[in-house]
Amino acid sequence: MRVLIVEDDPILADGLSVGLKIHGISAEVVGSCADGRHALAAGAFDVIVLDLMLPDGSGLDLLESLRAGGERRPVLLLTALDDTRDRIAGLDRGADDYLGKPFDLDELAARLRAIARRGEGRAASTIAAGGFVLDPAIHLVSRDGKPLDVTRREFAILRALAQRPGMIHSRAELEERLYGWQEDVESNAIEVHIHNLRQKLGREVIETVRGVGYRLRPTP
Repeated sequence: MRVLIVEDDPILADGLSVGLKIHGISAEVVGSCADGRHALAAGAFDVIVLDLMLPDGSGLDLLESLRAGGERRPVLLLTALDDTRDRIAGLDRGADDYLGKPFDLDELAARLRAIARRGEGRAASTIAAGGFVLDPAIHLVSRDGKPLDVTRREFAILRALAQRPGMIHSRAELEERLYGWQEDVESNAIEVHIHNLRQKLGREVIETVRGVGYRLRPTP
């Protein structure tokens, strides 16, 4: 999962970015409404985490304008404004969830998984595709009930492919989902991860569409 966090407290933002990575969630952080708009226009994010009190405006106003403009990605409001009226206002103006500060990081990760799952149109907490079952909560891939050993980034690639079996994902798209803005990416990084997945899962599982990208073969 790739998350955009709009939060102007640098200490909290850094803690969120590091802490969510432990949960297998890649987080990019910006500190203003304007930067949030630019990031959303340029990047592929699964979920938006939004503070309400930002240096250049209200997070609620940003949320409302995003929804009015057709933005459909799930939004979680993460804010110190946590009385009942604030929660009602946030949810009524387009938020999918609301979490007050201070908060528990494990709970935040669980809430992000839940609203991302709803955004993908699935109710189950696991993803079944290609003969495998993926459990995003514990980063487990299994086949016939037996766990398979995959790295965090291998899991992220397999999840991206499994969410839409048969759909082609370009190398650039997979790189964007796996790596942050500040991370250097080796030119063959995706190819290496795909090679390792094929070694572990079987060469027939992931198909290369020459010149286009990769896709998970649907189960016959």
